[in-house]
Amino acid sequence: MQTTLLEAIVKRRGALALASAVTLSLALAGCGSSNGGSAAKADDKGIITVNTVEPQNALIPTSTNETGGGRVLDALFSGLVYYEPKTGEAKNELAESVESSDQVVWTVKLKKDAKFSDGSPIKADNYIKAWNYGANPKNAQLASSFFEVIKGFTAGPTKAGAQAPDVPELSGLKKIDDYTFQITLNQPTSDFALRLGYSAYAPLPDVAFKDMKAFGDNPTVTSGPYTLKDKGWKHKESIELVKNENYSGPRQAKNGGLTFKIYLKSDAAYADVQSGQLDVLDDLPAAAFSTFKSDFPESNANQPVAIFQSFTIPDRIKHFGMDEEGRLRRQAIAYAIDRETICKTIFQDTRVPAKDFTSPSMPNYEKVMKQTKGGEVLKFDKAKAKELWAKADAISKYDDTFTIGYNSDSSHKDWVDAVANQLKNNLGIKAEGEAFPDFKGLRDAITKQTIKGAFRSGWQADYPGMSNFLEPLYSKNGNSNDGKYNNEQFNKLMIDIAKLPVGDEQDMKFAEAQSILFTDLPAIPLWNSNVVGVWNKDNVSNVAFNWKSEPVYYEITKNAK
Repeated sequence: MQTTLLEAIVKRRGALALASAVTLSLALAGCGSSNGGSAAKADDKGIITVNTVEPQNALIPTSTNETGGGRVLDALFSGLVYYEPKTGEAKNELAESVESSDQVVWTVKLKKDAKFSDGSPIKADNYIKAWNYGANPKNAQLASSFFEVIKGFTAGPTKAGAQAPDVPELSGLKKIDDYTFQITLNQPTSDFALRLGYSAYAPLPDVAFKDMKAFGDNPTVTSGPYTLKDKGWKHKESIELVKNENYSGPRQAKNGGLTFKIYLKSDAAYADVQSGQLDVLDDLPAAAFSTFKSDFPESNANQPVAIFQSFTIPDRIKHFGMDEEGRLRRQAIAYAIDRETICKTIFQDTRVPAKDFTSPSMPNYEKVMKQTKGGEVLKFDKAKAKELWAKADAISKYDDTFTIGYNSDSSHKDWVDAVANQLKNNLGIKAEGEAFPDFKGLRDAITKQTIKGAFRSGWQADYPGMSNFLEPLYSKNGNSNDGKYNNEQFNKLMIDIAKLPVGDEQDMKFAEAQSILFTDLPAIPLWNSNVVGVWNKDNVSNVAFNWKSEPVYYEITKNAK
């Protein structure tokens, strides 16, 4: 494995000035796709039309932990750092510097020329107030656990419907002057600076705190390369963004704005990009996997990215608790799935069978995998699956229907049906998909814990680090721990990992943590995704996809007519 700049910086435990922090271990040579006709004259006022699904919640950085709203927030808001599209390297965006001599106390100096879209300066208070708001469970923030490492954090209730406690502000945040603030953590955290490009750490303007609900529905004062057109969120139809003329950072928009068209069916989006009604699409219907290259011979992409797909089985589901019966059933299901066949027949080799709970694009991936135990459960073995299921039935007979919830406004039906059929054929049980009309409906059922069975899950990396695939999804207080998994040994390992510098000891802890997950299987790993995208080359040029699968929206240019 190559040694990243972040590794060298952390090992010497010196000052951290984020010009470049980490490079994905997967060689992404050529990951930027064909330029789609970059010789065409560009219309810098042109609006780029792209796809999304209806966000689950308001457009507040700490209210989102799903990709429908996340991609919009990334365009609207800036972080202290951003991630270079091709490699995932962390570079300064709103920060002049982020420094620490002990990985506990961090000093942030802001760029003094940075402004919100209304022209007001971005100051230390905009971060301190935003982070205190986001960390407070009274505000029902989905991303609050990203502040857990900061001194003074108080966790919210773990049971659905429980009332959140009154909490003090984060004592670890201290204003030094208008453009400098200090962050004190609960413990040394080697990758803290790397995390700061995630949208949860974005600053908020003063106007947001006058009425946060109204702001989330209409965030027209933003810090990123775009801002929302006034009343530009037309629910279940579109989200219209315009270029932020006051943005002075490195992600300068080369177009006049973005219109996120909200689709209920990916085949409708595919038809629109073919006809020119949509410029760029990164969610193809399964039926198009065998034809997209011929349909778009000069304007397609198929490249590995930091995405992990699974389905989660909450331990509150009868017969699937974290006991002997439940573990036997989870292992049986893992063995019963022929991932390779699904990847070939449904996804046409645009997916790779998962070997663990993270992504091959993470630093030191191979070293961690060599030390991880239990991964054999991801190898298809019908006989082993039936044997384990029979052992579980000897404890308590299973007569229910195993369901996998998914949203039908995206391309998930085919693989869910395929997995359900394999479970029926290989385990001799009743299994089927449970379709929700849209992503928001599925997410609401998951977060309210009203869903009755398993549900599709997975992760698109927030920042390029292995911890990001593990801590949010499986730690007790993880903001995306939708299955409410709680293993004390795993929780402790995540705390220990955060204290360690990049290197052999940290890799060993990652392996230990994944070995625990392979024993408990709170989620069933399926595959790692490629981003598969197409675009209408008559409409747009300079189309590329970033390290975590999304179009690099600010680089896309509209062809002048």
